[in-house]
Amino acid sequence: MSIGESIKKLRQSTGLSQEQFAVIFGISQQSVQKWENGDSVPELNKLIKISKQFGVSLDALILGNENRVVEEMKTTKAIKPQYENIHDWEFYSANLLIEYTQSIEEGLDLEQYKDVFFSVSRLPQDEIKKKLGDVLFEVVSNAKQKEEYPYIEPSDLAAIKDLRKAYSYKKSSGVGIEEKIKGAWYGRICGCMLGKPIECIRTDELIPFLKETDNYPLHRYVLRSDLTEEIINKYKFGFAGRQYVDDSCGMPVDDDTNYTVLYQEIIRKYGRDFTPFDVSRAWLRYQPKDAYCTAERVAFCNFVKGFTPPASAIYKNPYREWIGAQIRADYFGYINPGDSETAADMAWRDASISHVKNGIYGEMFVAAMLAVAAETNCIEDIIRGGLAQIPYTSRLYESILWVLDFYASGKSSQECFAEIHKKYDEHSGHDWCHTISNAMIVAASLLYGNGDYGKSICMSVETGFDTDCNGATVGSVLGMANGFNSIDPYWTESIHDTLHTSIFGIGTVKISDRVAMTMEHLKM
Repeated sequence: MSIGESIKKLRQSTGLSQEQFAVIFGISQQSVQKWENGDSVPELNKLIKISKQFGVSLDALILGNENRVVEEMKTTKAIKPQYENIHDWEFYSANLLIEYTQSIEEGLDLEQYKDVFFSVSRLPQDEIKKKLGDVLFEVVSNAKQKEEYPYIEPSDLAAIKDLRKAYSYKKSSGVGIEEKIKGAWYGRICGCMLGKPIECIRTDELIPFLKETDNYPLHRYVLRSDLTEEIINKYKFGFAGRQYVDDSCGMPVDDDTNYTVLYQEIIRKYGRDFTPFDVSRAWLRYQPKDAYCTAERVAFCNFVKGFTPPASAIYKNPYREWIGAQIRADYFGYINPGDSETAADMAWRDASISHVKNGIYGEMFVAAMLAVAAETNCIEDIIRGGLAQIPYTSRLYESILWVLDFYASGKSSQECFAEIHKKYDEHSGHDWCHTISNAMIVAASLLYGNGDYGKSICMSVETGFDTDCNGATVGSVLGMANGFNSIDPYWTESIHDTLHTSIFGIGTVKISDRVAMTMEHLKM
């Protein structure tokens, strides 16, 4: 059997057309045709790629030992995953439309491949789609940024620091630091609990539901007792399978609160000089794979495969600018009161394991805001102090500045949130879960809430998008800025000083114990 016959047999065994085969190896269909007809022979580097791609030894391919090729093909073909059982977060080829959108937003010159991305995305979940997705990942990895792209968005810390604009503020809060830390913990937990039962709902169902349950504008927790059989059956959103504060003993397990406890454990184990690699090891040690979502799930799987930061954030990660890092920031702000630069530095060490660019900036922004909030309760100073730690040349900086200017112009909160909804489509998973759209909601809720804890968290949740994440971040910042006593007992009493986690060896904790540990970490 000739080399051409071996190649043809390999191609046909996997159901690839000559055109699809050509795309995988970056050649023309005519070249494939010539190989198979025996009119030409592939170069050695192409033969090596074919050998690796199909799991057939090079000597069997070149020497044309038909029995060996067939036997190796059978063995290789038999050892394939069941792609339909792989979660989309773990199968890059299932997310090609997200990858395309993300890449375009980063300014990559990929428009000529748009039809390819869309065509491959429609293929069934199988080996062919995987291979074509691998090719498109190479295309993205080698794509150039457009010369006219208006943003400069580095991911390395030194370059980020070179693009900061300093901001100074006047200290204005007389609340003691322990009360602030307690306020931040409870503020985060209660804000998360407010948004948790309705996470993933869209406002076209959320607003009618709130009106129907006499909770519009949102002013209290969404309760299990709000649900009637009629309401459950009326809406597409799955209210029945959710956790509610009135049927929970404390705060239920949630990734938004898991991370705050997890990073407290990381500081306890590795100290303040922890590295990105330390965080990656802790992720593997402390939680199961299913505790991680989107970019975090990709990074976790990359750790298992041997990728280390920052490669773990880049390899086949279409979610690299999503909100995941932004919700992990809080503890770094808690233990660096008044030191926003160190808070942001720690946030970078964490974010860089799973995110790039604005995904990283979101975590740095929130960590810095919390550090500033330890010294002032002026909302504008808190927001601008957070911005001072990220590149002023970034999309995130520009977007938060837009919120500040919109607020300063005297326009209403309704107008502001309507504009955010125009900029970002909540029915698009990418827009719904992106760092920037949600950071804008956080900033707007802080500004228009005027320091009122309940009003602010309700505003952030009622707006939709990532409800539990935004409620948690807004609550955390205000709890730090104004202290625990500024939070109405209505919000905190239902939590019963109890926080459930899924962290191995930690489980359920008392919030008061976590506050005490935070105070110890301030002295490290």
